[in-house]
Amino acid sequence: MSFYLETYFESLSKHKEELCGDKVEIIRNDQSVIIVLADGLGSGVKANILATLTAKIIATMLAGGSDLDEAVETIASTLPVCKERAIAYSTFTILQLFSNGKGYLVEFDNPSIFRLRKGRLQPLETVTRSISGKTVKEARFELEQDDLFVMVSDGVIHAGIGGRLNLGWQWGNVAQFLQNAYKADMSSKAVTKLLLSACTSLYAQRPGDDTTVSAVRVKKPLNLSLMVGPPVYKEQDSQVVAKFLEKEGIKVVCGGTTAQIVARESGKKVVPNFDYFNPAIPPTAEIEGISLVTEGVLTIRRALELIKACTASESTMEDFLNLNNKDGASRLAKMIMDESTNIDIYVGRAMNPAHQNTELPLSLSLKLKLVEEIVHCLRSIGKQVRIEYS
Repeated sequence: MSFYLETYFESLSKHKEELCGDKVEIIRNDQSVIIVLADGLGSGVKANILATLTAKIIATMLAGGSDLDEAVETIASTLPVCKERAIAYSTFTILQLFSNGKGYLVEFDNPSIFRLRKGRLQPLETVTRSISGKTVKEARFELEQDDLFVMVSDGVIHAGIGGRLNLGWQWGNVAQFLQNAYKADMSSKAVTKLLLSACTSLYAQRPGDDTTVSAVRVKKPLNLSLMVGPPVYKEQDSQVVAKFLEKEGIKVVCGGTTAQIVARESGKKVVPNFDYFNPAIPPTAEIEGISLVTEGVLTIRRALELIKACTASESTMEDFLNLNNKDGASRLAKMIMDESTNIDIYVGRAMNPAHQNTELPLSLSLKLKLVEEIVHCLRSIGKQVRIEYS
C-alpha cells in the first residue's frame, strides 16, 4: 500500500537570541521523505551554523544515495568537536519514511522520537552501534495508516526547568501530553503548533533553550477533484466532465455555470440550498454524486484566505478551527487541507456568460489568479497538485 507523508516543523529561538540553534531539513522524492533535525551546540549564530551544516549534509547525502556511515563520517571530518567541552558539535535525529510503508530512524543524542499509533504511544525498538566514534541508535520498522511521528530537540523536554517545573517537562510528560491531545484528524501542523504552544507556556514566553518540533502523519492517499469554470469551447464540456467524474474520491464543483454543465452532462439536477451560514459567502447547492457544489469567485477567494491562514508560519489553532464552519468556503478549505492529499484541479477558461460586458475579463483573470495561489499554498506543504486547463 502506498502512503502519503504529511510533514511540518517549527522552532522557538532561545530568549534574546535572534537565530535558532536547531535546524530541520526535509527532502522529498518519489519514494520517500527524509527529515533531519539537528541541534547545534550552545545557542545563537554558532549553534545555528553547526546545526544547519549538519542537517544539510546528512539530508543531501542520504537523498543522493549515500548510506548513514558515509554521512556521519563526512560530518565527523567536516565539523569540529568542541575543544572546551569535548562534546559533539551537533546532535541529530534522522527519520526516513518510504511511501511503500518502510521506515528508518537514526538518533544521536537527541530525545527519543515519539510514535503514536491510533493515539497511543508505541516506542520504536532500536539497536545501538558506533559510527566514526559516535554511538547512534538505529531502527527499521513498518508504517501503518494514521501513524504519527514527533521529533523534538531537547528544548521541549527541558521546558519549564527551573521555573514552573523543577526538572523540566521530561520525555514521559511530553508523551502523555501528545496522547491526551491526539485526535484522528489532526494535521502534522496542528500537532506541532499545539506542542510548541505548551512549551511556550511552560517557559513563560521566555524560552530557556532552542525548541523545535517536527511532526509527520502517515496518511492513505485521498483524492480530491475540483472543477472550476466551464471550458472555452462548449464541445469540450462532455469530455472534461467525464474526466472529472471518473476520478475516485471527493468531487467539488465551483461556480453556477459549471454546476449546470456538470448536472446536464451527468443527467442530474442542481438542487439549491438557501441556508446562509455566513452572509458574506453565497449558499451551496447539491448535485447527486458530488461532494460539494459552491458559488465561484467569492467562495474561492474566502477559501484561499482560510488556506493561507493555515499554511502560514504564524498560523494559530483558531485558524484550523475556522475550517469547521459550515459555509461553502470553509467546507471547501477543509476538504482541501484536511480531507485530501492528492488534488486534481480542472480549470475552465471560458468567460462567464452571466458576466457579460465589463466584468468579463476581470472575473476570469481573478479566478485564475485565485486558483494559482491555492496551488502554490498546497504545494508548499507537500500536497500533490495537478492542474489542467480547458
